Amino acid sequence: MTELRSGLYNAKLPPAGQRNALREGHVPVAVYGLGKMGLPLAAVYARVTGDVVGVDINDDVVRTVNDGECHVAKEPGLPELVAEQVERGALRATTDSVAAAETAVVHVIIVPTPLSDDREPDLAAFEAVLDSIATGLSAGDMVVVECTVPPGTSRELVVPYLEAKSGVTRDEFGVAFCPERTSSGRALQDITESYPKIVGGVDAESTRVASLIYSEITANEVIEMSDATTAEAVKLFEGVYRDVNIALANELARARDDLGIDVREAIDAANTQPYCNIHAPGAGVGGHCIPWYPYFITSRVSAEMPLLLTARDVNDSMPTFTADKLRDELARTGRDIEGATVAVLGVTYRPGVAETRATPAAGVIDRLREHGASVLAVDPMLDDDVVASFGATPVALADLTSHALDGVVVVTPHEEFDDIEWAAFDDLVVVDGRGTLGEIGHSVYVIGGGPRP
Repeated sequence: MTELRSGLYNAKLPPAGQRNALREGHVPVAVYGLGKMGLPLAAVYARVTGDVVGVDINDDVVRTVNDGECHVAKEPGLPELVAEQVERGALRATTDSVAAAETAVVHVIIVPTPLSDDREPDLAAFEAVLDSIATGLSAGDMVVVECTVPPGTSRELVVPYLEAKSGVTRDEFGVAFCPERTSSGRALQDITESYPKIVGGVDAESTRVASLIYSEITANEVIEMSDATTAEAVKLFEGVYRDVNIALANELARARDDLGIDVREAIDAANTQPYCNIHAPGAGVGGHCIPWYPYFITSRVSAEMPLLLTARDVNDSMPTFTADKLRDELARTGRDIEGATVAVLGVTYRPGVAETRATPAAGVIDRLREHGASVLAVDPMLDDDVVASFGATPVALADLTSHALDGVVVVTPHEEFDDIEWAAFDDLVVVDGRGTLGEIGHSVYVIGGGPRP
């Protein structure tokens, strides 16, 4: 298989030979980024190709992976898969990105691409990976971008960047955008079978190679886009659809008291029509995806995008609305929120995921403190110092009933909260930001649902 040292792009081997080489460990792969999406992807690549080096800047992450252990919590099957692939020598990790790039034929980028303070996509980590790849890039190599980037990034940044810094000419290496379509808690399933895999190259050969690779990675359909920019837009369109839809649900939820109805009930009934799919209202939208994706689009277009920006405003307002609702519900019972002791349940942005980026809990805590409340916070996924960094006093779930609470706000309904002994509290006012509480023996106001006895 010496032919494969010349890579997959413009390879001499026929497609069948390339597939065999990929499966038999003759195509070294480097995966840059071993976070909650990167590690599952690296492990799946290792299972298929038998030769993967994962790259991460965190020494602890690298050491953990090389020990055959998994640092990503609550990801079914991942600890076992990592251990298995490390044991058989198919997966290893390093902080030396240049050395990894020098050995790899396929380079897979899955690093964070956050927003800067002025709501511009921050591609610093992405460009740092490109620097490493450029150092080790060889003719025939294939670069696959899985992390979300603004439309045009593959064509306008990746290709000229690598060509200028590597000395490898444009027609000697491939670049494709192949977005991750993965949710925490089901990463392995999503990578390998849940959804069709989107691939789009900067040229026809890049698309062909990306499609060949991912037809081995996933059991689902591989959908080839006309180009990389279209593939980049697909990922963003998925996110902004959800953001706008959630904003609609949240705006309807804000009208609940004026309408005097259970908006959640009405949404559920409306969704029995196949053309209607209104999402659920809640205390806000968090994470590193949905709240950021609109700005990945608006940063690259000259046209005004009022719908995307209005949806962002609505969703960004929900933490304040939620905290204010607790104030109003306390007032309805003759109590003042100033001086009250309030517990916020859930600081991560999603249940079962130790991720706090753009979490609605931050806005809820800030608003409660503005009202003069003493704020406690409980989150079984996070260390106390992380919880405290949001301005709340961290409390262990087992110790919650030892506190004399006036109010509770459910922001993120971790399954551990199902065991709360609500009867241990006296005369509690609760705002349920997600509509997950049943009968708890206290006054509950559900966002979108209204007051429940």
